[in-house]
Amino acid sequence: MGRVIQVIQTVLPVIAVLGIGMLCRNRGKLTREGVNTLKSVAVDITLPAVLVHAFASANYNLRSVVIPLMMFVICIACWALGKLAQKVLGLPSRFVPYLTTGFEAGMLGYTLYAMLYGSNQTANFALVDLGQVLFVFTLYKVLLGMDSSGKLQRVSIVREMLTSPIIIAIVVGVVLGATGLYSALIPSGIAGIFDTCVKFIAGPTSVLILLSIGYDLVLKDVRWSETGKVIAARLAITIPLMGVMIGITSALFGYERPLMGAIMLMFILPPPFVLPVFADDPDQRTYVSSALSVSTLVTIVGFAILAAIGT
Repeated sequence: MGRVIQVIQTVLPVIAVLGIGMLCRNRGKLTREGVNTLKSVAVDITLPAVLVHAFASANYNLRSVVIPLMMFVICIACWALGKLAQKVLGLPSRFVPYLTTGFEAGMLGYTLYAMLYGSNQTANFALVDLGQVLFVFTLYKVLLGMDSSGKLQRVSIVREMLTSPIIIAIVVGVVLGATGLYSALIPSGIAGIFDTCVKFIAGPTSVLILLSIGYDLVLKDVRWSETGKVIAARLAITIPLMGVMIGITSALFGYERPLMGAIMLMFILPPPFVLPVFADDPDQRTYVSSALSVSTLVTIVGFAILAAIGT
């Protein structure tokens, strides 16, 4: 009975805030502009605070290089296998490979991981996330940024990468952690002051993000047949690769429960929520949005399973 209560305590807040977001949309309590503002606050202010602290407090060693590199390579493999699945399944959308790779860690992963393991373990998830963040902000966006003539929008992509609050937060956090500066400030108490300020700013992240996701969770327009195929293809690609990464990581660095949980959670996350922005016609935008909505529901189910089995 105690385990059931623990699972409910972990999962119910997520479902409740998602439900509030959906209710706010249906009752007109939030507008599209209001939700976009909530997302901007989360992505540009509160989430970077989470990332700065996670990377500053992380331990830097061999696995700090191997795990992100492995994740980067796996993201490429997911994209390539998505291209193959697109041909085999006869899926016409050019977005299929992009729906089988990339993981929405920022808008969803960190929130769910903290609910499973606590914010003090977020560095484990950040370590796994680093490789896929580099992939999304480089190869993923470069490929997506191709216009109809096949030219790359290099300047805008590079500018976005260099000015992204998320990338800046990761760089600052890595510098603080990898150089030992954060550790050096612990005895003086300055690191404690830093922690308090950053955690205070990061506090609203979970509610802001889940509220926004709930608002966007529209299922009435889902084309279940087409969407089901691409979701099945994504799971058929990501789940075996998750097993590969867990196996290699365990063999190299031993089985650490919070780290393995970070890997498992990462691989059940939906594709990046930015994807519909690149859909150049309403039909494709609806298709991509449907896939993201269903993928989010799959993630919530997977999250409940992870909470139940106590990874």
